[in-house]
Amino acid sequence: MLRLLFVVLAIMLSPDVLADNGALSAVTVTTGADGSQQYSVTLQVLALMTALSFIPAMVIMMTSFTRIIVVLAILRQAIGLQQSPSNQVLIGITLFLTFFIMAPVFKNINDTAIQPYLSEDITPVQALDAAIVPIKAFMLHQTRTKDLDTFAQIAGQEVAEQPQDYPITVVIPAFITSELKTAFQIGFMLFIPFLIIDLVVASVLMAMGMMMLSPMIISLPFKLMMFVLVDGWILVMGTLATSYGVGT
Repeated sequence: MLRLLFVVLAIMLSPDVLADNGALSAVTVTTGADGSQQYSVTLQVLALMTALSFIPAMVIMMTSFTRIIVVLAILRQAIGLQQSPSNQVLIGITLFLTFFIMAPVFKNINDTAIQPYLSEDITPVQALDAAIVPIKAFMLHQTRTKDLDTFAQIAGQEVAEQPQDYPITVVIPAFITSELKTAFQIGFMLFIPFLIIDLVVASVLMAMGMMMLSPMIISLPFKLMMFVLVDGWILVMGTLATSYGVGT
């Protein structure tokens, strides 16, 4: 059944069928005077539905999502809470904080790519090229030059003089690597105060001879109390937002 579906799809999208407007008028490809091609709405919808499958990966890997979710996961581990907040809560917090941080970039994409395309002022290819510009600028601003040069060498490309000269295929993996490194650095700084509390509690219990009592049971309330007293959630989220230049 799946093989038959592929055969039918290949026949529908073959050049002979696309050129024959009478055979399938809903799927047309029009060649302009300058050699460019305009696809019918049916093909545009098909391409859009295919692109929707890549949106989760784009949201996770091309935005601030990666850094935020890693930091929040490390924070939960540092406090000693295994399932609270739950994964659903962490992902929800990360999504809304990502939308907050990426709002200027999304607005730029809407103004330069989406709205002109909906107004039929530019072609889909031009809209895609326009949408890549702000997201690429955002990634380059957060990416270390060393990571860009490393992935350029891996791809067999020459090291560019300006980061803007690198293609998007090099920028994306370099951006992801830089985000993971930054997230681990922030997570390390978050781990230190909770680790100190664990060491103090463990030392006190050993001095009292309470060897069979788990230090985690005693230190967890103190870590929670400290995190609440210093308004930890505001500090963590504020740090994550300002690390991208929001509010500065």
